[in-house]
Amino acid sequence: MSGYPIVVITGATSGIGQLAAIEIAKLGTKLVLTARNEERAKIAERLIKEVSPDTEVDFYFGDLSLMKDTRRIGLEIKENYPKVDVLINNAGIHGFEQRITSEGFAEMIAVNYLTPWLLTDLLKESLINAENGKIINVASESSRNHGKLKLPDDLIDTSPFTAKGSSEVYGKTKLINIMFTYELARQLSNIKVTANTLNPGFNNTGLGRDLWFSTILGKILKLLNIGNPKRGADLIVRLATEPKFRNITGRYFTVGTGAEIEPVYPGNEKLMQQSLWKITEELLLDYTKK
Repeated sequence: MSGYPIVVITGATSGIGQLAAIEIAKLGTKLVLTARNEERAKIAERLIKEVSPDTEVDFYFGDLSLMKDTRRIGLEIKENYPKVDVLINNAGIHGFEQRITSEGFAEMIAVNYLTPWLLTDLLKESLINAENGKIINVASESSRNHGKLKLPDDLIDTSPFTAKGSSEVYGKTKLINIMFTYELARQLSNIKVTANTLNPGFNNTGLGRDLWFSTILGKILKLLNIGNPKRGADLIVRLATEPKFRNITGRYFTVGTGAEIEPVYPGNEKLMQQSLWKITEELLLDYTKK
């Protein structure tokens, strides 16, 4: 097994996840990445190898909207990597219409929250086995547009929504991610594992594939240098690798300055965070059984 630090990244075949993987590779790591298919994995690996030819890249394939796939991936990584130095839960989607997975979950809540929660739970032992394990969850300031958070309803709501209404649903998934991170940090406070979250800023890679004009709009924004994903990727890399963040946990950082920011209510409410954790634990009970 490689003597390099082991860094697990979800959603690393495109967008800020791919950019972060490339930059982290340059620093001397082994990358363990998730992908939906081999074609996208090969493209990502080629880009990584172009800048860091000696970097080892190991892919695990599956659909991260499905808890059964997430469970399988998590257990496979755990078996092959009893020590994981960094887990970056980056994969996320902004769907502009409701889609329900074959397991009965709303796709956005599944990808943006349930999968990070489950994968983190499955890899917890590997992170504890590292000297200073780190968990980094990619959230968003879109969390400020979450409407009203209702638990447990918002975790199991599969009602339809419009493209306009999708922003509120997306915001809720990101608010929940922040709350999850805070509770996770609290639970790991006596162990040398940190958990932090970040706002990567607006990225034109996250416009959503559901909109017919997303490709055109993305090209226009790129031309105008709006929504540059490199800024968000840089913050992920800093949190994952800079010594100054080694002992910092339970914080929410923002793109650009890297300053700590306070989440919108009820993001910082301890009782709500604990309630969210218990509800999620019960909801995913069938998938967490070792």
